[in-house]
Amino acid sequence: MKKNPRKHGDGSEKIRKITKTGSYTYYVTIPKSYMDELGWRERQLVEVNIENGRLVISDWPQ
Repeated sequence: MKKNPRKHGDGSEKIRKITKTGSYTYYVTIPKSYMDELGWRERQLVEVNIENGRLVISDWPQ
């Protein structure tokens, strides 16, 4: 079995894979350190937009 060479805090948490789930949906995981820094939690609603050719994920304004 091949070990994952990535280590916590080595900067590789910025590199993510896009994964397909179902026919029309894709997802990218968010590093725990980013979730902690933003104060986000599991099942929180977020807003997803495209701005200047970038995907931007923001806290959903309630």
